[in-house]
Amino acid sequence: MIIAKIALGLFGLGIVVFVHELGHFLAARLVGIDVEAFSIGWGNPILKKKVGAVEYRLGMFPIGGYCKMRGDNEFREAWENNAQGIEPVKGTFFGAAPWRRIIVSFAGPLFNLVFAALVLSCIWGIGFEVQTLDSRIVLASELTTNTLYPADEAGFKTGDRIIAVNGKKTAYYHEVQENIATNPDKLLPVTVERQGETITLYVTPNLDKSTGTGKIGVYFWNDPVVTALVPDGDAAIAGLLPGDRIIRTNGETVTNTIDFMKALETHSGVAEIDYMRDGAEKKTEIVLSQPSGDGLGISWPRVQYKTPSLSPPAAVGKGISESWKTLVISLRSIGLLFKGIELTEAVSGPVRITYMVGDVAAEGFGQSFGAGLRSLADFLALISVALCVMNLLPLPVLDGGMIILFIVEMLRRKPLHPRAINIFQTVGVVLILGLMIFAVFGDILYLSRR
Repeated sequence: MIIAKIALGLFGLGIVVFVHELGHFLAARLVGIDVEAFSIGWGNPILKKKVGAVEYRLGMFPIGGYCKMRGDNEFREAWENNAQGIEPVKGTFFGAAPWRRIIVSFAGPLFNLVFAALVLSCIWGIGFEVQTLDSRIVLASELTTNTLYPADEAGFKTGDRIIAVNGKKTAYYHEVQENIATNPDKLLPVTVERQGETITLYVTPNLDKSTGTGKIGVYFWNDPVVTALVPDGDAAIAGLLPGDRIIRTNGETVTNTIDFMKALETHSGVAEIDYMRDGAEKKTEIVLSQPSGDGLGISWPRVQYKTPSLSPPAAVGKGISESWKTLVISLRSIGLLFKGIELTEAVSGPVRITYMVGDVAAEGFGQSFGAGLRSLADFLALISVALCVMNLLPLPVLDGGMIILFIVEMLRRKPLHPRAINIFQTVGVVLILGLMIFAVFGDILYLSRR
C-alpha cells in the first residue's frame, strides 16, 4: 500500500512540476530564448530524446524538474573570467531584454495557477460526491476535562448546530472547519440553532501552532450507529453488526460517538456495551486490544451528497474563485510562519508532499474510482497553487527572486555585474538547500509517526 501511495504521489507531483516547467518552456520559446533541455526529474536522465534543438529528459530522481535555457549560467562564466558584464548573444537567456526574462520567470507560477483553475473547473463541471458530517457540534471540553476552549468561553453548547460562520452559510462540518481553520486569532460571528432558536455567538479561534490553523475546541456530532466493521477488529469479535446503535457503555448513556469514546477511555481492558438491534436491546462485552480504543474497527455514519454539475461558464467561474481563495489562504499562511508555529510540522518537504498526495488519492480510490480522481485532482490543484506562491517569493534562485533581479536591472538601465548575480544566486542556493534539509528532517519525523 505504501508503494502504491508513493507511486501515486510521484505521478501527481510529476504533473504539477511538468505544468510549471512547461510555462517556462513555452514563454522562452515565445520571447525568442533558446531551450536546450526540458526534464521531468533530476539527476542523470534515464530516458532522453532530442527533438529539434531541445533534448527532452526523464531524470533518475522523479521529484522536481527543470527547463534549461541557453546561456542561463553565463553570469558564472563571466565572473570566473573577471568580465565586467555578460556579452549579449541572441537566443541566450541573459542576451534577452530584462522584460523578456521576467515573462519567462513569471510564466511557470502563472501556469500552475491556471492549471489549478482548470482542474477545479473540471471538477465542478462534472460534479462530485462528498462524504461529510452534519454541522452539529460536541464540545471538546466534554472529552478533555478541566480544559476550557474558545467555544466554551463563547457560550457554545453540545448539540448546537452551526448554520453560519462569519456570514457564510455552513450546512456541513467541513464548511465550518474551513471557515474556522482559515481565520485564527480573528473574532468571528457564528450563528447556531439551539432548541429551535437561532442565536449569534462570537468566538476567536486559537492558533494551533502545530498546523497553523484556527481551532475553537469542538468535535462534530455523529450518531453512535455502526455502519461498517473491520473483520478482525475488537467490535466485530464482540459480535456487533452494522446497524447496531450503541446506547450505553459501562452504564453511561451514549448519545454520540464522543460519549462512546469518552466512556471507553475511563474503562480500560473490557467495556460493557448496551445496544439496540432490530428494536431489541442487547448486551455484549468488548475486549479492548488498545486502551485508546484504536483497535475497535468501527465506521460511523457519514452524510453523503453530490454537488450539481455546473454549466461550463459557472464551472470556470467556480474554478477561478476556488483557486483565488486557495491563493489567498496560501499567502496568509506565510505570515503564520512568523507567529511561532512549529516549523517541522508546518513546512513540508518533497517526501511528505509525495506521501500526502498519494495518501489522499489512495483514500479516495478506496471509496470509488471517481472519488479517487476527484481527491487527487483537488489536492493537485492545492499543491499547484502552493508551488505558484512559493516560487514567487522574492528569494534568490526562485522565480520571484529572479524577477526582482531583472526589475533592478531595468531600473538601472544597464546589466548587473556578473559578480553581483553570482553572489545573489549563491546565497539563494544556500538558503534553499538549508530549507530543504530542514523540510526533509521534518518529513522523516512526520513519516516516523505514521
